Amino acid sequence: MTATVRYADVEVGTELPERTFPVRRLDLVRYAGASGDFNPIHWNERVAKSVGLPNVIAHGMFTMAEAGRLVTDWAGDPGALVEYGVRFSAPVVVPDDDTGAEIAVSGVVSEKRDGNLVVVKITARSGGAKVLARSSAVVRLA
Repeated sequence: MTATVRYADVEVGTELPERTFPVRRLDLVRYAGASGDFNPIHWNERVAKSVGLPNVIAHGMFTMAEAGRLVTDWAGDPGALVEYGVRFSAPVVVPDDDTGAEIAVSGVVSEKRDGNLVVVKITARSGGAKVLARSSAVVRLA
């Protein structure tokens, strides 16, 4: 976790440093256990391909959580997140190898509001595709 970001130090256009999150099949199995979402498209290549997917895909909420980590780590407090929403635009395809996939996440402050609130527009990409669309978070800064 980073030091707490102060509202007075942030301007519209402030960029959050890009982070890359690895995603391996083991991560998906662990997430399935924690979330209770054992849909086989998230761990069984045969089933994923039988329904038209290119391979096993990461859970949407897993992808969303990784993108949210960029914002909460930047703010320095997970409790600073006031509102968070995304649209899923493409799956994160996770091959069965030692590398897996990566989710590259970046953000930019697009608005400052009263009450020490800022709006962060988030971009998340994997395998050259934008995997989250219309993604934004409202954060209360110190």
